[in-house]
Amino acid sequence: MKTVATKEPQPVAESAKRAVRFIVPEVNIFETKDGWTLQAEMPGVSKEGLHVTLEGSELTLVGNKRVETPSGDALFRESNHADYRRVFELDPTIDLQKISAQIEQGVLTLHLPKTERVKPRRIQVTG
Repeated sequence: MKTVATKEPQPVAESAKRAVRFIVPEVNIFETKDGWTLQAEMPGVSKEGLHVTLEGSELTLVGNKRVETPSGDALFRESNHADYRRVFELDPTIDLQKISAQIEQGVLTLHLPKTERVKPRRIQVTG
């Protein structure tokens, strides 16, 4: 599985004051005999703020963290809105119909199973 270069999006309209800047989430990828597990760290992103899309063999992860602003004047603030984005080109041996995803405590976990034809199997010898 290889990472595709992430492109910074262009402003939606001329009147946009600034282009959206994405944070590239850190990922861990593990391979087993049955497939791959991809974990992407997106702190503060909930299920509602997460979009995982598959177009052809391109997997795109987008997460939006929104911080509610309480009433009153902010005296000190380190937590802000954040937009995460990362794109992967998937290996052709991945069964695209069986990809699953879950998010828990800001970690998105995708299970990318191998197709049956590429899984190792034992061949019975007769004779």
